[in-house]
Parts: sequence; C-alpha cells; structure tokens
Amino acid sequence: MEVCYQLPVLPLDRPVPKHVLSRRGAISFSSSSSLFGCPDPRQLSQRRGAISYDSSDQTALYIRMLGDVRVRSRVGFETERGGAHPYLYVDFRILHSRPESVGPVSARKIRRLLSFQRSLHSSRCFRGVPPQNPLYILDDDYTGQAKCMLEKVGSWNFDIFLFDRLTNGNSLVSLTFHLFKLYGLTEIFHLDMVKLRSFLVMVQEDYRSRNPYHNAVHAADVTQAMHCYLKEPKLAKSLTSWDVLLGLLAATTHDLDHPGVNQPFLIKTNHYLATLYKNTSVLENHHWRSAVGLLRESGLFAHLPLEDRLRIERDLGSLILATDISRQNEYLLQFRTHLDREDLCLDDAGHRHFILQMALKCADICNPCRTWELSKHWSEKVTQEFFHQGKFTKWQRDIEKKHKLDVSPLCDSQTQTIENIQMGFMTYVVEPLFVEWARFSDTRLSRTMLGYLALNKAGWKGMVQEHASSGDDTDPTLEEADSDILPQEAMNYDPFSQIPHTVQ
Repeated sequence: MEVCYQLPVLPLDRPVPKHVLSRRGAISFSSSSSLFGCPDPRQLSQRRGAISYDSSDQTALYIRMLGDVRVRSRVGFETERGGAHPYLYVDFRILHSRPESVGPVSARKIRRLLSFQRSLHSSRCFRGVPPQNPLYILDDDYTGQAKCMLEKVGSWNFDIFLFDRLTNGNSLVSLTFHLFKLYGLTEIFHLDMVKLRSFLVMVQEDYRSRNPYHNAVHAADVTQAMHCYLKEPKLAKSLTSWDVLLGLLAATTHDLDHPGVNQPFLIKTNHYLATLYKNTSVLENHHWRSAVGLLRESGLFAHLPLEDRLRIERDLGSLILATDISRQNEYLLQFRTHLDREDLCLDDAGHRHFILQMALKCADICNPCRTWELSKHWSEKVTQEFFHQGKFTKWQRDIEKKHKLDVSPLCDSQTQTIENIQMGFMTYVVEPLFVEWARFSDTRLSRTMLGYLALNKAGWKGMVQEHASSGDDTDPTLEEADSDILPQEAMNYDPFSQIPHTVQ
C-alpha cells in the first residue's frame, strides 16, 4: 500500500551535510523504513530546522524555507491543490516512482509549487474537506521580523500584507492572539489559550482564500484598525474590558465565510442564504451566525454563565450587523445627530456600544485612509472581486446567463474602471463617515486618516483626468462632487449593490 508522507510524521534521523546545516531553515527527514529508530540527540540539536529528503544514498532534495529551492535529484511534485496549502506538500509516491529518464523540473516551477507565502485553506464547507491546522514552519529570521512588527501594531502605517507574508499566511491568528494578550483579555475572562487559538484558527480557515478582497487578510487589517481606534483617548479611558473583547471579536469575524458576491446577487439568484434571512442584511447575518457557531464549537466561553454567553452572542451580532453598507446613511445620520446635540455619554453602556459600531464601520472601510501603497493594493483587490461577480470569469458569465441577470454597474469590467469606482466610494461613503468620526475624536490619528484620504482621492482623480485626456469615458459627476454638500442620492450611494436607499 502506497503512503503519502507529510512533514509532521517523518523522523529527523538522517545525518545532514555540513553545507546544509549551515543554511538556516532546512529540515531533514528520511523515507527509509530502516531508519525509523531513535535519532541521535546530538545530531538533531545541530539541525536548526532544515529539510533534506533521501530516497537513496545518492539523491537528496534540500529546501530552504520561503523560496530558496535547490534540487539535487530528479523529482516530481504534485500540482498545487485548490485553495493552496500553507505548508509544503510533496507526494513521495511520485518521488519514488519517477522515471530516471525524465528531465529535471525547472527551479522557477519548484519555487512556485513550494512557496510558503500562500493563503490558507478555503472554507471547509466550500471545499468539502475536513480542516487541517496550519503548520508554523518558518525561518527564525521571519518569525523575528513578525514579532518586531507586532511591537508596532498600533501604528496606522502597519503593513498587513508584509505581516501576512512573515507569518506564513497566518496574520489573522497571530495578530488577534497578540491583541488578546496585549489587552489582558485572556486573564480577565480566564480564557483557555488552547481554545482561543483553536477558535482563531477555525475563523481564519473559514475565510475563503479564493476571495481577492473578503478574506482573512482583510479581517486582520480591520482588526488592526480597530485596535488603533480602541487606543484613542476618548475610547481608551471609557471602554470596559467587555467592550474591548466584543470589538476585537467583531472585527475578526465581521466578514466570516464571505462568498465573494454581494447581497443583490444572492437575492436575484434565490440563494438559500437570502431565503433564510428574508433578504435582509443577508451577508451580515450569515457572518454573525457563523461566528456564533465557531464560538460554540470551540467552547471558548463555555466556562462563563449562560447569561453572559448569550449576551456576547447578541452584542456581537449587533456590531456585525452594523457593517451592512446598505444601512450606511441610517448610522451616519444617527451619529451626526448625537454630535450636533453633544449628548454622547460614554459612561452609558448603550452609547459605548454605538461608538463601537461606528468604530467597526470605520475600520471596515478604512482602506482609502491608509497610505497610497496600501490603499491602492486594497482597491485593486476589491475591484477584482467586483469584476469576478460580473463578467470577468466564465463561471460568473454562465451563472448570469442562466439566471438572466444584469451585471451590477460596479461589477462590469467593460464599462467601469478602478478609478471611477474608488472616486465614487471615497466621495459618497468614506469621506462623510470619517469627517464625522474626526468630529467625535479630533486626534492626530483622525487628522492623519483624513490627510491620506485627501491624497488618495487626488491620486485617483488625477488618473481619471489622465484617462479623460486620452479619450476614455469618465463620469463627470465624480470630478465635481463635493463631499461637504452631498445630494440626497449621493448620501444613499451603495457601492456594493448600486441600489439607492431612500431615507424615509
């Protein structure tokens, strides 16, 4: 019977050449059945994590983690499976059965197949396979850099993409676990560390890595932004540990198991989620229920009284449901009314919860308020996801043809550009919200966010004008829009559904 070995089950019992031992990151193992004995501890102590594979006395494969790959034998690799794995996968049956006449595999192809800088599993339900806990096999240099980044996790210029690479695609687990310890939540609520990590791993796995935008990296970015807001003076001196716990949990799970399409698409296709939640906040209800399911499955709060557990679930739902973009105007008007009346009292639990809702809404759409490099990267990802829903891929074309659906304006790659999408989103959605947030919390961070927003808006506007001068069609209303005095339809602009929401 053929067996496909994986890294965790192979013994470290084969002597490794000195030139391999000197390379940080190599792991050594052997497939020889005669070597399954007790390795010499003195040999193991010198290996420092590297890998070598021996199928005979003459052939071996030496691998440096995170991309430096060298082949010392003719080997074959199984093609990358859907939803790329976070660990090295080598099919040893192919290694043993590969004909000697076959030529060597190109180094470029091997680096691609063995890359450790890939996203995690797709959703367990989407893939239809049992989840596997990710392995944290990283060079010490990389883990050290990740720890250094966590020391500056409160910086608004925090690069979540770099952090995700340094943590081997585990940015959400690493960052959230660090924040729970930073705020002392594990001690205050007597949380079991194993259950906490198990819960975070399940959350990370249930974010679909195939989504260009709504994935675990986006959740980690929102969680980091939420941490920045929780540190603001008004919030830091008023929020309780309960509030902080809810804020971080909501940020981590706010887009859990996002399918990569918007609510109107689910409604038009009669998706079971739309039927289940009666066409109301379909995605947000699904994110909330999914989060509750993982909380119960992990038993993270099993030691708390039932009343407290139910309260956590209820308040978590209230926060996640507030991220429904179709209710943007409702929350914005309520926030503005409170600020005009100056009646917000953070000693009141209801007002603190409302501010948490607004903070989560800001964190969810804060990408245009980041540095240009980060903001542009996120803009490209969200636009790619929009176009996936439209006619960008054959799969979606077939679905829309089958259901006779019109492509949403933002999701049609033939008529829309990333510049137009971003200008509309920033003008009608982001800027009004962050202007009001700056009224509430007039701090250096708020001024920094508005400054980046203005610069990024100018950058996209310059691209629109450049395309206009070259003969491309653009939307002139975007160039003339003034967010200080917005028309009623503009205030109800929904960038995800393109459906105006009339205020009653």
